[in-house]
Amino acid sequence: MGAEKKIMVAVGMNRYTEGLLTYATNIADAMGAELICTSIINTRDVDAVATIADMGYEVDGENYVAGVKAERQQEFDKVLKKIGHPPEKIRMIIKVGNPGEEIVKVALKEDVDLIIMGIKSRSDLEYALIGSVAEKVFRRSPIPILSYRDEHVAERLKKQFHLS
Repeated sequence: MGAEKKIMVAVGMNRYTEGLLTYATNIADAMGAELICTSIINTRDVDAVATIADMGYEVDGENYVAGVKAERQQEFDKVLKKIGHPPEKIRMIIKVGNPGEEIVKVALKEDVDLIIMGIKSRSDLEYALIGSVAEKVFRRSPIPILSYRDEHVAERLKKQFHLS
């Protein structure tokens, strides 16, 4: 890492968000870098809502997306307040699409120097069956990626190694 002036942190607005945002804001502050937070609403979820609407239920994709965007922005604002980070020092981008692809697209469009991502604590079987957004971004991104692990994920991963 060197002259990073723009950092993007990708969040799913879940139980890992607070730790990940704390980590990312500390790094951005230490480097004097602009911080962009990106959250992607999975197209698969929007398509599922459309399928339900086609069955006659009173839901639609537009209202679903608007509701999810509002929820994520509200959660983002709440986390920023909790960790004490000034909202004017971070910008939030919420998009709809394939998360692995959209994260890289946003990073390229915003011309970021570094992407910070976390991994979820999935079992090895879950990972083998469905992969992960982080793994897809790691394989495809031309931009360096810093991987964050909270203490629970780190402990689970440590248990995989037998140290003598």
